[in-house]
Order: sequence, then C-alpha cells, then structure tokens
Amino acid sequence: MLLDWDLFFYKFQIWRPITALFYYPVSPATGFHWLLMLYFLYNYSKNLESGFFDGKPADYLFMLLFNWILCVLIAFAASIYFLLEPMVLSVLYVWCQFNKDTIVSFWFGTQFKAIYLPWILVAFNMILRGGGINELIGILVGHAYYFMAFQYPIDMGGRAFIKTPQFLYNWFPSRTGGVHSFGSAPTRRADPDDRRGGRQAFWGAGQRLGD
Repeated sequence: MLLDWDLFFYKFQIWRPITALFYYPVSPATGFHWLLMLYFLYNYSKNLESGFFDGKPADYLFMLLFNWILCVLIAFAASIYFLLEPMVLSVLYVWCQFNKDTIVSFWFGTQFKAIYLPWILVAFNMILRGGGINELIGILVGHAYYFMAFQYPIDMGGRAFIKTPQFLYNWFPSRTGGVHSFGSAPTRRADPDDRRGGRQAFWGAGQRLGD
C-alpha cells in the first residue's frame, strides 16, 4: 500500500502511487489526525469544486491529477510513504488562495484569514506530532499549481504554464459553456439566494456597483 521506489521501479508494483494516496496507517496516535485530514478533504475540496470550479469538472480533475503527480514525484525524492496529507494540504492551499480574505475558524474559536490556514496547520502538527514535512510538501504542490495556472499569468501578464488537456474537456465538458481558460482572475457568479438572504454567501460581502 505504501509508496516505495524499489518496489515500484524494480518490482513493477505500479499501483503504489494510487494506494498510497488512499491508505493511511490509523493507530491510536494517528487516528485523530486522520479524521482531521478527512474533514479538511471533504470540506475544502467540496467548497473548491462548488465554488471556483463550479461547472468545470475537467479543470477540477486536472488540478487533482497535477497535484497528485507532483506529490508522487516529491514523495519519491523525499522518501514519503503516504500521500493523503500532502494531497489534502495541496487542495486546501488552492482554496485558500482563491479565498484569501475569508475568515475561517480554528480550535477554541480562533479566527483568522484563510491565507494563513495552511501555515497554522503546519505549526499545529509540529507542536502535536513533531511533524510538518507532509504539510509543507502539500503547500509546495498547491503553490506550484496556483502559480503556474493563475498567479504568473495575472501578475506577469504571460501565458499560463499549465492548462487542462483537451481530452479531459471531451470526457468532462464544462457545464457553463465554452472552455475555461487559466490565467483569469477568479470571479464570483451572482447567486439569487445571497440577495434574498436565503443563505449565507460563501464568498463574503459584495459591493454595489457605483459605490
């Protein structure tokens, strides 16, 4: 189940990059951390898929595949055996970049901007478990994706280094019409429920045009 270079390369056990992503050694010492990772995976992956990537399943799948491949390469080089933590942190980091000013809550009611959340988790894990390397790898992977797909085109005005392959659009066509292009600033789509007060707006308060 774990990711091992010798077994993968010399024994041709090519399934290990996949099993290492879904398997996590649960024990009394790691059980709470495992549950915490599952919560972050469900919550922030769902918010990312239903937020910026809403209607663009091919782009969302490409982000997951890109992060997974990069996690595998770094894990081989750093002798990391399990990929759940780096993968979860990479997805969480991308969400935090799209929602930098969103206020999130952590333990004991502490609140801070989402952009600080990945680093809070690194410090939290270092204090409780003496780790943090897996979280740092996840931050590195998430930043690599966000920088090459969005930040560089926005800040430098150049073309995106990576983009979703066309065959993914053929398999998972965008529901919003057309092909989503990387490099454009994240925008929020209007939601009638936000104006009616039917539910809390996920993206925060907006401003009336002209104010």
